[in-house]
Amino acid sequence: MTDSELDAIRAKRLVELQQQQTSSNKNSQSSAEEKQQQQEDMRNTMLSSLLTQEARARLNMIALTKPEKGRMIEDILIQNARRGAFGGRKVSEEQFIGLLEQFDRRRAALDSDSD
Repeated sequence: MTDSELDAIRAKRLVELQQQQTSSNKNSQSSAEEKQQQQEDMRNTMLSSLLTQEARARLNMIALTKPEKGRMIEDILIQNARRGAFGGRKVSEEQFIGLLEQFDRRRAALDSDSD
């Protein structure tokens, strides 16, 4: 084999390796996206089974206006549900409002302590 043939084979192999790497990156990226989507689906399913429709609607409104606060409230609800704080019953809108008030009072107390 001549040097030019070897160079052509090397170039072809390099292109193949780059394509494999690109395809591998795309697969791992889509796999991570699928995993994240599955986690979000599980989270939404859990919240739907935990809250009444009215309470879920209120939570969605909070999440639309203040995404960080909505996510934090969702985390708290899920943690409490895992500990069994709701006794296996759905949280009504009135109970949800009470939880929000407790949450806001606690946060206000923490904020005033740091002053």
